[in-house]
Amino acid sequence: MPITMQRPAETPRRQFLRRATAVALAGAVPAAMAAVPAAEGLRGARRLAFHHTHTGESIALVYAVDDRYVPEALGALNHFLRDHYSGDVGVIAPSLLDQLHRLQQVLGTAQPFQVISGYRCPATNTTLRQTRGGGVAGHSLHMEGRAIDIRLPDVALADLRDAALSLRAGGVGYYPGERFVHVDNGAVRRW
Repeated sequence: MPITMQRPAETPRRQFLRRATAVALAGAVPAAMAAVPAAEGLRGARRLAFHHTHTGESIALVYAVDDRYVPEALGALNHFLRDHYSGDVGVIAPSLLDQLHRLQQVLGTAQPFQVISGYRCPATNTTLRQTRGGGVAGHSLHMEGRAIDIRLPDVALADLRDAALSLRAGGVGYYPGERFVHVDNGAVRRW
């Protein structure tokens, strides 16, 4: 039986802040998308594409060129990879994005990553930990923007896991029953 989480009732102030944030981010996302065509043909451009399985949203953009990250693209990805339960936006580590880019190169695919979970706020993490019979760490790297749960439509899940392990860039969790691979930029480990 799937677990559903409900947002607490919002105060008028919180509603205003959430709407103001949405308006501000609406301006940031087109700016990031505008950077894509300009940077697309540049040598050293690093591109990622995602489809979020819970929100139905998709995004594709150049997030870095050579050793420089595109701030507008990072902001758009922070919003895109937000906690889909609470709407809270975290800061995704650019090194995690680099890890995903390398993973696509190793696999030879340009398909969008299907995202199951990106950033998780502490309250969501606690709720999931208490309601899912295990598998959610008390101090998950999702809460630091250093972990993501993914799959690729054109890659077998075991192959995705093996490619992530071959990078030796962080933790790799294999969840075939739930159909995703956890990737993080913490200590090299596997489960």
